[in-house]
Amino acid sequence: MALDLDFVRSQFPAFASPVLSSHAFFENAGGSYPCVQVVDRLTRFYRDRKVQPYGPYPGAQAGGAEMDEARDRLAAMMGVAREEVSFGPSTSANTYVLAQAVRTWLSGTGGAVVVTNQDHEANSGVWRRLAEAGIEVREWKLDPATGSLDPQALAALLADGKVRLVCFPHCSNVIAEINDVAAICAMAKAAGARTVVDGVSYAPHGFPDIPALGCDVYLFSAYKTYGPHQGIMVLREAFGMELPGQGHFFNHGVLYKRHTPAGPDHAQIAACAGMADYIDALAERHGITGDAAARNRGVHDLMRRQEMAVIQPLLDYLGGRNDLRLLGPRDAGRRAPTVAVELDRPAEPVSEELGRAGIACWAGDFYAVRPLEALGIPREKGVLRMSAVHYTSAEEVLRLITALDRLL
Repeated sequence: MALDLDFVRSQFPAFASPVLSSHAFFENAGGSYPCVQVVDRLTRFYRDRKVQPYGPYPGAQAGGAEMDEARDRLAAMMGVAREEVSFGPSTSANTYVLAQAVRTWLSGTGGAVVVTNQDHEANSGVWRRLAEAGIEVREWKLDPATGSLDPQALAALLADGKVRLVCFPHCSNVIAEINDVAAICAMAKAAGARTVVDGVSYAPHGFPDIPALGCDVYLFSAYKTYGPHQGIMVLREAFGMELPGQGHFFNHGVLYKRHTPAGPDHAQIAACAGMADYIDALAERHGITGDAAARNRGVHDLMRRQEMAVIQPLLDYLGGRNDLRLLGPRDAGRRAPTVAVELDRPAEPVSEELGRAGIACWAGDFYAVRPLEALGIPREKGVLRMSAVHYTSAEEVLRLITALDRLL
């Protein structure tokens, strides 16, 4: 079944915006367009429910109900209990708070943490700083030629049984190769370790099926999955209740409050239900049935097929040039459609030229300083990154290729 692209694009107000619609949008990895369902819910909340939620009057009760709806529906989509879904101001903030819990959990135990140099800094720096508390930090290094993570290298790090936590990305925001999360989590579990997966760069291409992945924590950003600027943390109950609470002491019995030290953004949490609305709208349009988790899996697969078909011509074009280095696999089936290249010149001026040519993308290090260093790419040179999602059209990719061919 093919994705109905006209229907999809009709769900995003940005494509009718006189400000945004002039450019082909390839900066999705920095933040996707919000779907209309999210925009409508956010507008309604600010108009009709912007009071302290759960109070004994209609506006407060409606606001609280919409916040509960968002948690309930996202949890059902991802196959977890509602209490296992926590909201925070960003994924970076959620990871930071989680690391503070792990700092206490591991302090004095002799346990070690594994972190990669393939990650965005949000899932790298906070774990590395645990060394300040005397916790051993081990690095799972990427292959400097390919950017890949070798599972056998992880096996060597786990061999002595001291590792208690393995932190790694579902896919890198510059290399984009999709790591085998289920296999890595199974390997870690067999060695007695918990797992934290940074899903920020993967979730825009399909919300995760958490039980199938087998991780203890999965983190992603709603503003990259067609929603508002919120961080979402799926924290499985067994691990979440084992970790020392980071929120108010009287909230430690409620898992989604246990590791949320700051007051949540009520309106944006409520608006996150719009992401579930959108997935359901796609499922209905394409005849995908079943419970929420089944519909989510079906839409995930639909999105991935569209993305692979659309982005492969760009990979083929870039892979055929000898004046640039394409990061990550050349096969669209092995990667997210986030395409970064090292050019024969600094990348940012090229992104500026593309902007003048009607292509919206950017350049730099994208907080992936460690991966770029490991690949031998100077930070000041940076990479040009062009990122698509399922609403990207083949015509837009052709426009991008044409512009690149002229500029490079």
